[in-house]
Amino acid sequence: MQEGTFKSGFCAIIGRPNVGKSTLMNHLIGQKIAITSKKAQTTRNRIQTVFTDEEAQIVFLDTPGINRAKNKLGTYMVNVAENTLSEVDAVLWVVEATNYVGAGEQHILELLKKVKTPVILVINKIDTVDEAGIAEAITTYKDLAEFAAVVPVSALKDDNTNTLLSVLKQEMPKGPMYFDPDTLTDQPERQIAAEMVREQALRLLDAEIPHGIAVVIDRMKERPDGRLVDIDATIICERDSHKGIIIGKQGAMLKKIGTGARKSIEALLGLKVNLKLWVKVKKNWRDSDTLLKNFGYHEDE
Repeated sequence: MQEGTFKSGFCAIIGRPNVGKSTLMNHLIGQKIAITSKKAQTTRNRIQTVFTDEEAQIVFLDTPGINRAKNKLGTYMVNVAENTLSEVDAVLWVVEATNYVGAGEQHILELLKKVKTPVILVINKIDTVDEAGIAEAITTYKDLAEFAAVVPVSALKDDNTNTLLSVLKQEMPKGPMYFDPDTLTDQPERQIAAEMVREQALRLLDAEIPHGIAVVIDRMKERPDGRLVDIDATIICERDSHKGIIIGKQGAMLKKIGTGARKSIEALLGLKVNLKLWVKVKKNWRDSDTLLKNFGYHEDE
């Protein structure tokens, strides 16, 4: 690290739901912290992760997808994403490699016009189109706003993400490290563990059910010999019928969710995990201010 030339700053990753923001962030920092799935509302909180090398430290804020809110949880998510824009040194706006600019993108464009933060346009999923398709997407978007740069990437294939990092470093101000070099996230392990259970539910359950799911870690304790962590977690859903589906025939679905989550949590902690799951019904929790706070959605943060 060279004194006086080191750069450090904050970068928000924004975009409409399901454009690959969390996958991109995981690749930029080199480890899975944010959960991913093909369903909307995968990211609900603002997740802070940290990239550090010899030249710079960049603190990434992976925000919930920006779209029209349908309930209090949706309003919370949109507010978290929009409020982040004025707090950072740069914004990565992630869009898909397409020549169509939808209503979701138009809404984000209007938000970006109100901020003075440098915006880097990231055209993601270039692995799904040919070179002509990439060129078409760049042409479609490049003149819609004043972008600091336009960078095509494939977050899924980790293609051109190093170029994106180089471009991003140029936008960071000179300054000291905010975190120790080995810090990857400000998220407590309990919260990441809860999210990894929710990730499996998102991947395995039918489309509508995961939107009404929250996960609470009731207990997380390492055993005295340091070889195993006991975790008790409760999956919250909104309807009795959903509870039956989550548990599945003879508990098969719940077991499947638990097995997938346990493997992810073990990879994160580097320890064996004994994971026990329960399912509870809390009707309409997504419209309850009290339950939203109980389940970890605090807008004042």
